[in-house]
Amino acid sequence: MTYSNSYTIHHEEAYMTQEEDWDRDLLLDPAWEKQQRKTFTAWCNSHLRKAGTQIENIEEDFRNGLKLMLLLEVISGERLPKPDKGKMRFHKIANVNKALDFICSKGVKLVSIGAEEIVDGNVKMTLGMIWTIILRFAIQDISVEETSAKEGLLLWCQRKTAPYRNVNVQNFHISWKDGLALCALIHRHRPDLIDYSKLRKDDPVGNLNTAFEVAEKFLDIPKMLDAEDIVNTPKPDEKAIMTYVSCFYHAFAGAEQTKTSETSNHLNNTSPSLLQLLEWIRRTIPWLENRAAEQTMRAMQQKLEDFRDYRRIHKPPRVQEKCQLEINFNTLQTKLRLMMIKPLLLLLLLLQDIANAWKGLEQVEKGYEEWLLTEIRRLERLDHLAEKFKQKCNMHEAWTSGKEDLLSQKDYESASLMEIRALMRKHEAFESDLAAHQDRVEQIAAIAQELNELDYHDAATVNARCQGICDQWDNLGTLTQKRRDSLERVEKLWETIDQLYLEFAKRAAPFNNWMDGAMEDLQDMFIVHSIEEIQSLITAHDQFKATLPEADKERMATMGIHNEILKIAQTYGIKLSGINPYTNLSPQDISTKWDTVKHLVPLRDQMLQEEVARQQANERLRRQFAAQANIIGPWIQTKMEEISHVSVDIAGSLEEQMNSLKQYEQNIINYKSNIDKLEGDHQLSQESLIFDNKHTNYTMEHIRVGWEQLLTTIARTINEVENQILTRDAKGISQEQLNEFRASFNHFDRKRNGMMDPDDFRACLISMGYDLGEVEFARIMTLVDPNNTGVVTFQAFIDFMTRETAETDTAEQVMASFKILASDKNYITVDELRRELPPEQAEYCISRMTRYIGPDSPPGALDYISFSSALYGESDL
Repeated sequence: MTYSNSYTIHHEEAYMTQEEDWDRDLLLDPAWEKQQRKTFTAWCNSHLRKAGTQIENIEEDFRNGLKLMLLLEVISGERLPKPDKGKMRFHKIANVNKALDFICSKGVKLVSIGAEEIVDGNVKMTLGMIWTIILRFAIQDISVEETSAKEGLLLWCQRKTAPYRNVNVQNFHISWKDGLALCALIHRHRPDLIDYSKLRKDDPVGNLNTAFEVAEKFLDIPKMLDAEDIVNTPKPDEKAIMTYVSCFYHAFAGAEQTKTSETSNHLNNTSPSLLQLLEWIRRTIPWLENRAAEQTMRAMQQKLEDFRDYRRIHKPPRVQEKCQLEINFNTLQTKLRLMMIKPLLLLLLLLQDIANAWKGLEQVEKGYEEWLLTEIRRLERLDHLAEKFKQKCNMHEAWTSGKEDLLSQKDYESASLMEIRALMRKHEAFESDLAAHQDRVEQIAAIAQELNELDYHDAATVNARCQGICDQWDNLGTLTQKRRDSLERVEKLWETIDQLYLEFAKRAAPFNNWMDGAMEDLQDMFIVHSIEEIQSLITAHDQFKATLPEADKERMATMGIHNEILKIAQTYGIKLSGINPYTNLSPQDISTKWDTVKHLVPLRDQMLQEEVARQQANERLRRQFAAQANIIGPWIQTKMEEISHVSVDIAGSLEEQMNSLKQYEQNIINYKSNIDKLEGDHQLSQESLIFDNKHTNYTMEHIRVGWEQLLTTIARTINEVENQILTRDAKGISQEQLNEFRASFNHFDRKRNGMMDPDDFRACLISMGYDLGEVEFARIMTLVDPNNTGVVTFQAFIDFMTRETAETDTAEQVMASFKILASDKNYITVDELRRELPPEQAEYCISRMTRYIGPDSPPGALDYISFSSALYGESDL
């Protein structure tokens, strides 16, 4: 069957529209996509775990189509076409197409969901496909009172949660945010799991987590949602909620409808199969326990082949049968538990018998295979050892051929010194070779012993050959030692000279290495950044110079050894080759390098003194910069602190504060020359490559940033005072009022930074007579902190207080207007209101004013004073 890049299948029995099936635009919401990922993954795993697997990443793990086909088989109970086993892209597309074709065969309309998009890991398309599967296999068949699918599930939830307080299920998003609906569903069917009376509506996270944990632990419903995601999302994802709630329907309502018939079928189908499997196991074990060994390799190999046929052909169907019986039994037990029926003890015992018998089968099976392999290895080893014995004997006898004649020669009697040495080295090489062949002789003896232990049929021949090799080996050892003794006697005449050569090499090598290191150190380039570092180099150089006399003694001792060799050669008439066999170093090499070391020492002295002068100049630059920086840095910090307290600590009018701040500003501007001078010193330091200064904690960058902040702070503070003057003049606030506002603000500005945090602002308002509730205070905070910075500035505080003053004046004016209408009386009549005010306003006032209680008032008189006081919060008049 060939599929296009996407399915566009229309079916007259389709049970969902494009909008109900999958709204891709909504999937663009990151919060909903996150909820769908978690919920759909958990839903898929709740079914896949029945097949012993799961998914980790929903858009990755379905790409090859294998787990997608397995998921459909598990939830439908039907077999899909055999999947393609290849790993190429077209194999994956073919598998996904088989899954999509199966979905369509169930009457599902798939719109714009193609196999290529699933294979490419398109998360939106993958989530849409899984939602389609959930609708078809978990929600479509729900039926409650002539309603089905989504409406049926919603009606079921409404019926089950109707008796519970604070629960009103109207949808699959907002209605579930506080967690009470889920807890009510569980309590309705399992009141022993949740104490509903202790749940609080104001604890949605706690309610949701309670429901999730109870459902996972006792109802086998995995956790598919995160409480925090649901509570913090204005509108939780409807698909995720519906998927999770449908699990409760199947756990409670679905189980009640199908429990009787399914339980009966499981009982009828399980018991006979269990007995048949148990009988097969009991017939097989005696065959595997038979350990009668065969005499030939061919017969034992046939036994092994029979056993392998058992493992490949006969046992696999029984393994599958056992697995299926266990699955059926577990399903039966689950359904019995949901029906509140005790587990079937007989089936449980029978299944346990099978488990024990199967364990015994595997134990004897393992032992049988090990026995077969052991016997085969024993027969193989006999043949192998016999052949190995022959090969090693042949090799050893070929190597020993002629060695006895060679060791019996007396060629050393007329040899020269060099020839003696060569013969000695050659003999040492032979001794090494002889020692290396010791292992082979031991191996030959060991093989012969093992062949005897294994009852090899031709053990007599093996023993005779082994004995001959051992006797010959003992003779070779004796001849080798005799030749070594003779060579050593002749060589002894030359040992003294050889020892002197060796001693020269041993002393010349380290002394030469010392001179190489000394020359390298004396010519080593160095980079230092302080007087201490150059002084450390000078100290090290002085220490080196102190070692020169001792080094000269070592040179003279080494040269003395060479002179001793020359003296011995001359005394005994020995012709020397002029080459030391232990070293390539000559006496001339030692003398030449020593002269070079003595020449480099004064040059190093000069370089170090030049560097001392440079570092002293750098140190002066550091101290010069630090002296200024240690004054300028604290000065800037002090000015910053003084400016922050000017508007708080300076008494008097705003104009006086402005004058004081202007003086600070001028002083700061006049200080600029000090900054410029420090910049010059910093430039000199950089030109001298000075990048650190232990005499100060202030860098030029610190000074620059502090200076810029100081200029910004004084300018901003002046601007704030200017704004306060404008506000005072525009609002008509007196200096006394402004001072009172400033005193209140300063009192509650606990950090003394010109800003109050919300708690201090609330305390300030309460101290000024405000009766604040949470809602009212939240309203005020939106006025004084519209950008939600978390602080209240003095300017915002003044703006708020001036608005409050203006509104109070308006209320007093209203009361004065009523007093005029009432001709200065403390009450007003209905006729006066209707006569003086427009009809709508008059009727509004009459309906709101309370009756005036007083001795001089006529019947029906109204209290306009209390009405005016309450009018502060009204907006209708």
